[in-house]
Amino acid sequence: MADPSVTRIAPYHYIHVQDNNVNVTRVVLGPQTFTRKDHEKIVSGPDPMIIIPPRHYCVISNPVARDSTGKPVQDPINQFVLRHGDEEIRFEQPPFPLFPGEKLVGKVSPLQVVPANAALRLKSLRDFVDEVEVVEKEKKVKKPVKRIAGDEWLFAGPGTYSPRVEVQISELVKATILKPNQALRLRARKQFTDRFGNKRSAGEEWLIRTVGAFLADVDEELVGVVDAYVLTYSKALHLRATRTFVDVFKKTRKAGEEWLVTVDMAEAHIPDVCETVVGEVKITTLNSRQYCVVLDYWKDGKPQLGSRELRRGDCSFFLNPGERLEAGIQQILVLADDEAVLVKSREVYEKRKPGDKWMIYGPTEFVPPVEIEIVQKRKAIPLDQNEGIYVRNVKTGKVRALMAQTYMLNAEEELWEKELPKEVEELLARDRSEDGTGSSRDKTKVVTFRAPHNSAVQIYDYKAKQSRVVFGPDLVMLGPDEHFTVLSLSGGLPKKADQIKSLCLLLGPDFMYDNVLVETADHARLQLKLSYNWYFDVDTTKPEKCKIFDIPDFVGDSCKAIASRVRAAVASVSFDHFHKLSADVIRDAIFGKQKDSGTARLVFSQNMMIVTTVDIQSVEPVDQRTQDSLLKSVQLAIDITTKSQEAAARHESARLEQGALGALERQKLTDQLGAEQARRTLLELQAQTAAVETTGQATAEAKAKAEAAFIHGEADVKQAQLAAQAANFKGETDLNVLTSNQDADTDFRAKMDALEIDKAKNLADIELNRVKATVSAVGVKVLKGVAEAGPTMQADLLKGLGITNVLISDGNSPVNLFNTANGIATANQ
Repeated sequence: MADPSVTRIAPYHYIHVQDNNVNVTRVVLGPQTFTRKDHEKIVSGPDPMIIIPPRHYCVISNPVARDSTGKPVQDPINQFVLRHGDEEIRFEQPPFPLFPGEKLVGKVSPLQVVPANAALRLKSLRDFVDEVEVVEKEKKVKKPVKRIAGDEWLFAGPGTYSPRVEVQISELVKATILKPNQALRLRARKQFTDRFGNKRSAGEEWLIRTVGAFLADVDEELVGVVDAYVLTYSKALHLRATRTFVDVFKKTRKAGEEWLVTVDMAEAHIPDVCETVVGEVKITTLNSRQYCVVLDYWKDGKPQLGSRELRRGDCSFFLNPGERLEAGIQQILVLADDEAVLVKSREVYEKRKPGDKWMIYGPTEFVPPVEIEIVQKRKAIPLDQNEGIYVRNVKTGKVRALMAQTYMLNAEEELWEKELPKEVEELLARDRSEDGTGSSRDKTKVVTFRAPHNSAVQIYDYKAKQSRVVFGPDLVMLGPDEHFTVLSLSGGLPKKADQIKSLCLLLGPDFMYDNVLVETADHARLQLKLSYNWYFDVDTTKPEKCKIFDIPDFVGDSCKAIASRVRAAVASVSFDHFHKLSADVIRDAIFGKQKDSGTARLVFSQNMMIVTTVDIQSVEPVDQRTQDSLLKSVQLAIDITTKSQEAAARHESARLEQGALGALERQKLTDQLGAEQARRTLLELQAQTAAVETTGQATAEAKAKAEAAFIHGEADVKQAQLAAQAANFKGETDLNVLTSNQDADTDFRAKMDALEIDKAKNLADIELNRVKATVSAVGVKVLKGVAEAGPTMQADLLKGLGITNVLISDGNSPVNLFNTANGIATANQ
């Protein structure tokens, strides 16, 4: 049974032993066998010593105090003195134990390697003096630097950082790689002097334009990477200064000043922190046939506000800040011989006062100077015999109509738009749609209207207060002060006013309908539908021709006059009389009792309208009882007439039927005779045909059988010959293929065997040479030492442990250990 007071301490292990008499703890290192005394107590262990490999470190809390030689300091009672609340960082050293009270914080960690183009941002936790390497006279010299709690600095790579308890690692800062045409925008965290010796204030921003890796200092804040604007011959950069500064071109820029950077100044431009990019400006290019007017143009680097400049191609330029094109890029005006330009002077120009207007006629090329404004481009207007335009003089206000000529407006004239009433516009639009020209009316052209055949159009001149009548077919053309007389006629059944609008009056002959309500002497109320034929009897050579327009609604007035006559005549006769002689009553009422009805007519002298005939289309009673009685009498007359016609039709039908039956029987007999004769002829022909068919069929069958047998025999012979040839060819081919395959297989196997033999020989030679080289390089003594090293080491290990007898078994072979214990006890005694 093992003794609990004995503790075996392995190499590189330790224990803490507390002396209860003096309450002091000491460290006992291995390898040894420690026997604990009664007043001693093992506080901890055995624990392995702390091993710090190369390029590693660890943190020890509450480290032991050491003297100038590095030995631990002990108080008078031999207790180790600790720096409580402090930490110590230990680097590569031999294995060491922890003294009583010391603690390992975390674990052994590798040192942090800072790569190139990177740095550690360090912060001081307390005041201390740091040793910093600086280069003086091309030599690295360490200088002491006093660090105050809160200070920050960088440890730049490449290098390995050795940590300190006074320093805290804030972050790993990586360098920013600047490519060509890039810059780094920085901002100062506080007031300091940068690496280039420039003093920076807190919040100040600046650019770093050096290509390569740039590592920002602790007092520099990285705002971002600024890309350059690549400038070309067709693109410039518009900039604005946010404050007064000197730019990269060594020019002083005032706050708010704007300017352009072109490719002539730099191929690429990186905006400074005091520059704001307003935008990119495209180049303006004019060819030889173009020009433009630039407003507020620059002269000697300053804008000429309110000024205008004419630029004509060929040329290319950038618009400076504030410059703009008045009307874009314009084409040079090329005027033909029938074209002109109306211009107006803005200011005094060649003895012309501001506001003067004049014409410039072609053929020529015209580019307006800045003192001239183009008002309108005009072209000569060719007018046919039936075309015209309205021209107004802007000085006098007089309007005239020009027709049947080619006319160019002068500087004091303009086209005048003639306005027409809405109803006239609608009638003209309807007339154009009927003619197939449905486009809207050009108000500057003379108003035209095609008066149809046998019609009249009245036109009134409001300036001269005169009217004229145009008879069709003709083309009506209105003067500046003339207007159409619109006719408003009655229409519908019965007639209603203002139903038909028209510009022309048709002279007839024509007809019109009307419904007239009349009452007979015996108070029978009837509704008549009448139709009148009428025309205007007018002589176009006499001044009285205008009388046809004296009655605006001649349709309504004439229908009312005729209806009054009809009602008066019907009221004086009875219903029976009117029913029998309605046409005579109405005709006498309208035309009067005339001997020759062919010359009867009704003349309206007010407008020379003549009604020639009247047609009674229907007479319908208004009272239902009267209508029923009339219907019965009419129905009775219709029945009598119908029955008489039916009897006559039946008699005629019977007569025709008897004649048709006789003709039918006679035709049947004739058809039967012809059919029997045709049947006899058919039977004779069928007998002859059967005989011919029997003879020909037998002959044909015999010949066909003989030919078939002959063809079948020849085919069998040829088939046998071809089969024999095919079998012969197939046998020869199979023999050749088999012979080729066997030859190729034999050659392949011979070559493969030879290759295997060569391969085995080469591998044996290589292995032999390798073994010889290995043995010669190591040496016989070394090999012998290696072979004996294992057993020798095991024997030494057993001696060190005090073991004299060893029994090793693999567990498969049983070993009798029944009496072994007695033997071991005897050996120990």
